[in-house]
Amino acid sequence: MDASCISYKDTGFFSSTVAEYIDNKPELRPFYGYRPDMAGFAEFLKNKKVVADRAVLVRVLTKQYECLGKEPGKLCTYSTALTAQNLELLKQDNTYTITTGHQLNIFAGPLYFLYKIATAIKLAQQLKTAHPDKNFVPVYWMASEDHDFAEINYTNIGGKKVHWWYEASGATGRIDPVSMRQALNQYKGVLGMEGHATDLAEIVETAYTKFDKLADATRYLVNSLFGQYGLVIIDADDHEFKKEFAPIMEQDIIGQHSFKNITETNQKLHELGVHIQVNPREINFFYLKDQLRERIVFENDSYHVLNTEIRFTEAELKKEIAEYPEHFSPNVVMRPLYQECILPNIAYIGGGAEVVYWLELKSNFDHYKIDFPILILRNSALVIKKEQAAKVERMNLDAIDLFKQSDALQTYWIKKHSDHNLSIAEEWREMENLFEKIKLRAYKIDPTLSPSAAAVQARLKKAMDNLEKKLIRAEKRNYSVRLEQLTAVKAELFPKDSLQERSENFGLMYVKWGQTFIDELIRLFEPLDFKFTVLTEK
Repeated sequence: MDASCISYKDTGFFSSTVAEYIDNKPELRPFYGYRPDMAGFAEFLKNKKVVADRAVLVRVLTKQYECLGKEPGKLCTYSTALTAQNLELLKQDNTYTITTGHQLNIFAGPLYFLYKIATAIKLAQQLKTAHPDKNFVPVYWMASEDHDFAEINYTNIGGKKVHWWYEASGATGRIDPVSMRQALNQYKGVLGMEGHATDLAEIVETAYTKFDKLADATRYLVNSLFGQYGLVIIDADDHEFKKEFAPIMEQDIIGQHSFKNITETNQKLHELGVHIQVNPREINFFYLKDQLRERIVFENDSYHVLNTEIRFTEAELKKEIAEYPEHFSPNVVMRPLYQECILPNIAYIGGGAEVVYWLELKSNFDHYKIDFPILILRNSALVIKKEQAAKVERMNLDAIDLFKQSDALQTYWIKKHSDHNLSIAEEWREMENLFEKIKLRAYKIDPTLSPSAAAVQARLKKAMDNLEKKLIRAEKRNYSVRLEQLTAVKAELFPKDSLQERSENFGLMYVKWGQTFIDELIRLFEPLDFKFTVLTEK
């Protein structure tokens, strides 16, 4: 594939806050630690204080990678020597992690699921080159405790929505995928039989039929795609991990520190015009058991698990945390702190909204004396197949043009290719000069007439704008066939006028290119350049 890059600003799909973070806006500096560049990493590595227990980390991860599933002893989820090597490296004090995380979307959900992981892998490689005396392990943090099943139970592939019809409750990572057969068959049907379809069909068939937990199924799927690069996949829904985090859980539930810290930060960000992504609650933990993940609230001098009869006094709460820390699940504002407590992490890779919500959290990290990781905006991409690229070229368009909204793109194309001048801007400038003379004459006769002349000018400007729109609409009818072709290509590359990566699944791209597609993502992504990547098939 060939890669070309576009400024995130020019795409029109990213918030001003993201652009300001990339551009090092001074007003945002208090809300993060080190800059997302090689100099920032060098400085951070000099000062990084790892609080994670490496022995616990490696022991739990090794257990998670054992031969588990519905046929114990017959199926191993990790198949690469590099992953095993990285697990060993995590024992060493000079090893750090580069982490990204996401929900357990079935069939890997939208394309950006893969882009996050590819970015983490590439950044780990680049940091190893820059710091050969240290080791960097890419990590995918599975959001196995998330309970919003409706956000992960479908994927869009080839214009079809594949849906897992199932009523689920509790942590999604604990759900048995046994009821996925209909969705699995539908997904495999869309893949077809050509190219690498059989390879991918075998991967998803194994993932969703040989494991009794969605977290394990997702580990198998992601490992099949990225294991050869040494990716380490972590499921933090674990007693030993939670035991490490237990002191902070107790302090925060009782003292409500995260609520105070993040609320204060959000007010400061709001004053800077930042759109707040998440708002903290007084207690930012759920109570977690099989098929149960409910908020904890403090009321009537006790801690109540909503929608249950479960209540704790303060003493009982402390005892429960000490004995069963796995029963407590951090919400979206505390999960990042949990992550940084159990991993020797130096960078977190997320999408635009994630980067902004992490900016809300630094004061809470400071409160608990946990290092704040370097925030990296994940790579974004548009994949253009050879036949699509040919159509775009025949229409005499550049990749940047495609990011315009559909109607604006048509108007742009018409103005560029019409044999007629569809703009009446020049004529309007002449009329503006004429009106200036009219307004001056009116003012000399009677100063109160000047506003009347200006009002006539405004009405005429509106009429002229409407006339220009009519000229464009008329010319669009003359080029209707070409515009239909343009609209079709635009719809293929930007489903529902949104980014391809936010809806389309990777499946058909894997069918076409196989593992080479993953290899090309990692080869062509440049995590610290912070540009949108257009990948065009040669």
